[in-house]
Amino acid sequence: MELKRVVVTGLGALTPIGNTKDEYWEGLISGKSGAAPITYYDTEKFKTKFACELKNFNVTDFIDRKEARKMDKFAQYAMVAADEAIADAKLDLDKVNKLRVGVIWGAGIGGLETFQNEVLNFASGDGTPRFNPFFIPKMIADIAPGNISIKHGFMGPNYTTVSACASSANAMFDALNSIRLGHTDVVVTGGSEAAVTIAGMGGFNAMHALSTRNESPETASRPFDATRDGFVLGEGAGALILEEYEHAKARGAKIYAECIGGGLSSDAYHMTAPHPEGIGVIAVMKNCLENAGLKPEDVDHINTHGTSTPLGDVAELKAISEVFGSHAKNININSTKSMTGHLLGAAGAIEAISVILAMEHGMVPPTINHATVDENIDPELNLTLNKAQKRDVKVAMSNTFGFGGHNACVLFKKLD
Repeated sequence: MELKRVVVTGLGALTPIGNTKDEYWEGLISGKSGAAPITYYDTEKFKTKFACELKNFNVTDFIDRKEARKMDKFAQYAMVAADEAIADAKLDLDKVNKLRVGVIWGAGIGGLETFQNEVLNFASGDGTPRFNPFFIPKMIADIAPGNISIKHGFMGPNYTTVSACASSANAMFDALNSIRLGHTDVVVTGGSEAAVTIAGMGGFNAMHALSTRNESPETASRPFDATRDGFVLGEGAGALILEEYEHAKARGAKIYAECIGGGLSSDAYHMTAPHPEGIGVIAVMKNCLENAGLKPEDVDHINTHGTSTPLGDVAELKAISEVFGSHAKNININSTKSMTGHLLGAAGAIEAISVILAMEHGMVPPTINHATVDENIDPELNLTLNKAQKRDVKVAMSNTFGFGGHNACVLFKKLD
């Protein structure tokens, strides 16, 4: 069976450094940090008092207040990003065959704030189970694609992938395969997360996963720097319209890039720690290249998982050197989490958007906040430090890994 070609025809982004895809790109290229003191709750007793929250975002500018109250933030974010991507793709919803349009979404946690608030409300009462009737539908991770499909009438495959921080990369790979195999013509894919809550921050602090650089939040996310001390939690959403090539061509759609492959693997090692030798990461990148039919030397740019954790950053770069050999030093490697923080289940989506826009604009966003060389990192690797670099990016890879050893990788290519 001949696989169908798949292209990207629409993008939408709601991030801590920009509330549209264009604002997001400007934030990336300018090296903007999205980290700042938390405004959502009193952080006095928390070890980490900052995060990458959305800025100047009012959901009622996009969704009716009554409808918004029925959604957790993660689902609201999904709706906003998906609507931008659908509009960007210029899909004619009156002409498209909605039976062949799917929504495959990623969320690592889902409605955490809803769950947290309902349980706290119950615990503070007299024991009578007075729960909001929207508690369950607001909380469940699959409600985001459900809401998107209900709004637009999309009747193709509709579900959420949950693989921690790899969730939206998994969703994109599933979307790619759905179109490749002829099951759908168009898939709205991506991911969203809204975990900047007392439960989210408290839980990650308990694991010693977060940076505690409270005196300088804007510099706390510092992938590859020797003084990195954990990741910075972010929130938001990214959406991509994947479309069968002939379908896109027939309607005269703008094509950003071709989605040419993906890979999956497991570390099979530890609940939260990466394999120190990056065995699973080596496997996922090799799987991705094989799936795309490419050689290592074809890749120009890699947006790493690069969370700014002591173990993870080194393991990933070792894996890149293993897979790409001497060509690794010719690749523009970066971590946009230095600017956006870690959006968990939405990370793969916004980072895929970053590499696609890097192709379009001929510019690779920087890894900001780097000041101290880590002797465990190969000095010959080009980590695109502190300043964006011009580069004609023809093939780009986006890496995303999650707790539980989940590894996912997606490849994009300039259209021939």
